Amino acid sequence: MSTIRAAGGVLLSRVFGKHAIDRKRLQFLQVSSFFAAQQNDAYFSSDATTKKEKTDSLLAMDPNRFAGHLQRLGIRRCFVVWDFEQGKAKVSHPELEELAQFCAADKVNYDQHEGVFMEVGRRTGVLMGAFVWRTYRGQACGGIRMWNYPGMDRYLTDGLRLAQGMGVKSALAGLWAGGGKGVVQEPMNNKHRDPAFRQQMFFDYGDFLSSLNGCYVSAEDVGLNVNDLNNVMHRTRYTTCISEELGGSGNPSILTGKGVVCAMEAALDFLNMGTLKEKTVAIQGAGNVAVIIIETLLQKGVKHIYVTECHQSRVDDVKPLLADQANGRLEIQKVPIDDTSIMSYKCDILSPCALGGILNQDTIPLINAPIVCGAANNQLGSPEDNQLLKERGITYIVDYVANRMGIVNCANETYGRLPEDPAITRHLGRDWDNSVFKITKEILQKAQQEDITPVEAADVLADRASRELHPIWPHRSQQIIKALVDGGWHKGNNIYGSSSPGL
Repeated sequence: MSTIRAAGGVLLSRVFGKHAIDRKRLQFLQVSSFFAAQQNDAYFSSDATTKKEKTDSLLAMDPNRFAGHLQRLGIRRCFVVWDFEQGKAKVSHPELEELAQFCAADKVNYDQHEGVFMEVGRRTGVLMGAFVWRTYRGQACGGIRMWNYPGMDRYLTDGLRLAQGMGVKSALAGLWAGGGKGVVQEPMNNKHRDPAFRQQMFFDYGDFLSSLNGCYVSAEDVGLNVNDLNNVMHRTRYTTCISEELGGSGNPSILTGKGVVCAMEAALDFLNMGTLKEKTVAIQGAGNVAVIIIETLLQKGVKHIYVTECHQSRVDDVKPLLADQANGRLEIQKVPIDDTSIMSYKCDILSPCALGGILNQDTIPLINAPIVCGAANNQLGSPEDNQLLKERGITYIVDYVANRMGIVNCANETYGRLPEDPAITRHLGRDWDNSVFKITKEILQKAQQEDITPVEAADVLADRASRELHPIWPHRSQQIIKALVDGGWHKGNNIYGSSSPGL
């Protein structure tokens, strides 16, 4: 298992029965998710649209320029796949050998990923990617992330790392799924903010998914909303997180937030600190998931919640939404985007729910809480930071354990829906062996007994679980990928349907 997973990373719905949330609030969360992503400068770097590279290196190109470079070479599709027979990464075109070399040299993020597929959108010219990792348990599953990457090295690194993260998350959740991630480069000149262009962009991604024949099934991630997934579905069956009206699971934020709270409860129980009642919690970020965490904590009788958020509009939205329920127990403060003052807030639980990399050598010494448990992905800045938390006596709940409920929310959409669905509610209970509560405690107990960090303990369990074969479809995705490669997918050949126009 790679170092990056052992470090927890470097970067960055609806619930039934007693977990229900009213539909008006759900609508608020979905709408605010879209506009928050548009307004969040942390997700939009100007480098990729203004940078003028003075090198022929493919990795130094921003992804928009790389897409243009592919088109000039007459290439619309390309891949880097793991050749199990030869034991090395294999690239689709000799001109792109640098991509395979980059993967092979990256001992941290690349871990024999079965496939890295990229295509330039036929309608929009946008670069789209699908990253597939360790599909022993089933099809690669994970969200599509739209981001503005300054270079192809960052584009590839993010996809490789996040696909692994989804794989271990699914394995520890007991889901029959492998690791997958979709990555879409933001187009130049903010074209993705134009509704018509945006629709065409996700039609392109749907066509891309259909051409991959189901080795990767997409979901929602940063930069997308439910309507985007509806547009993806318009061109493929290989997606989840579509709207409830179309048979999907809708916004995953609600279940994700409730899962994080379950992990908090497990940490408190492990440390013999009682329940959440009368506890103080500090939360970085007031996004969709954080709002659910706040609401659930208030329901459980916490004493006080302190929140920092870098967008004033979000602060203005959340305050009135929760004011009546909070009854003076909630404080939300607008802070600069790089502010880390919340780390030193004296509390029982510190909950990172914004960008990744927040737990590092600069911030960990500031932490004034015995527990760190949040929704942000890849919270640790480096492998060494994992050990630093342990040395300080801070109980860290691994991010991919605490925030797993987003993928649980949508993983089994095709099997139909039930009110108070036991396939979902068991994750939030305390009886099932794979519940958030039980897995969190098992990891903490293993770490304590073996004098290792919680991340190391989680990785051991996840590595074992991720290698279990699907009981019905073992190696199915690997077989699909081999058929794609042998069938000339990169040349525009589709096994089903006609060849892709323009390839």
